[in-house]
Amino acid sequence: MHAQETHCRHFLKLTDLGPAEAKALIARAIELKRRHKAGEDHRPLAHRTLAMIFEKSSTRTRVSFEAGMTQLGGHAIFLSARDTQLGRGEPIEDSARVISRMVDAVMIRTFDQATVERFAAHSQVPVINGLTDYLHPCQLLADLQTFVEHRGDIRGKRVTWIGDGNNMCHSFMEAAQLFDFELRVACPQGYEPDAGLLAACGNRCSILHDPIEAASGAHLVATDVWASMGQEEEQARRLAAFTPFQVTDAVMASAATDALFMHCLPAHRGEEVAASVIDGPQSVVWDEAENRLHAQKALLELLINPPR
Repeated sequence: MHAQETHCRHFLKLTDLGPAEAKALIARAIELKRRHKAGEDHRPLAHRTLAMIFEKSSTRTRVSFEAGMTQLGGHAIFLSARDTQLGRGEPIEDSARVISRMVDAVMIRTFDQATVERFAAHSQVPVINGLTDYLHPCQLLADLQTFVEHRGDIRGKRVTWIGDGNNMCHSFMEAAQLFDFELRVACPQGYEPDAGLLAACGNRCSILHDPIEAASGAHLVATDVWASMGQEEEQARRLAAFTPFQVTDAVMASAATDALFMHCLPAHRGEEVAASVIDGPQSVVWDEAENRLHAQKALLELLINPPR
């Protein structure tokens, strides 16, 4: 086994990057997007293979990683829950040992954060967290790229998260630490984010229970669906709790005049966001969705082909 294989880098959470490195990665994503639009041929990952393990299904994650590997000259293998049975027959540790000897990187989209951590601990190649119930770091790379493209540096800006203290909220909390912005979280009582993460944020993050107040002066307002995958049975209870937390025109009016609106999609118009907001002039959700492709290409380059 090569020495470098035992010390490969993983991207399991946003803070696996350092602040300067994260900023450079966003700049690289913007550059890769420019080169792609210009029709430039850029294939640093020729003959490299990414295994994509999906225990949770996805549109954007699969298309962006698969297209991204193709654009970088490599190849991606799609493995559904039926194809892998992580931990349901073969132990996660054994799956990691076997798969990582055959590919150059692994992306996992699953339920438990411990699954990606256990897999990474036994992998010879970089492992990327494509989403867990706890974190969604790849989405935050795309969100930050989108903000920088439209408004420049996010340092010192105010970001408002409205809705559930979920995986997206947790990744925004990590982003606040890494990119040094203020985060306000507006959520119903009982749906607050992880207390340990909140403590790690220090004074960068505050919890409020009024969306209009939380959005006051915000440069970015973001939300997500009220019931994530696997929470559908809680739908009625969540609907009652979250109805006052819809991102409406009134919420956006409370924010800064040039505030952006983001949503990781898929969106339910009339639930977490008004149609007039997501389809309105402040919404950058389509740029945000496209940027999953370019941000992840920058990430794949960094992990598979690190600078010497």
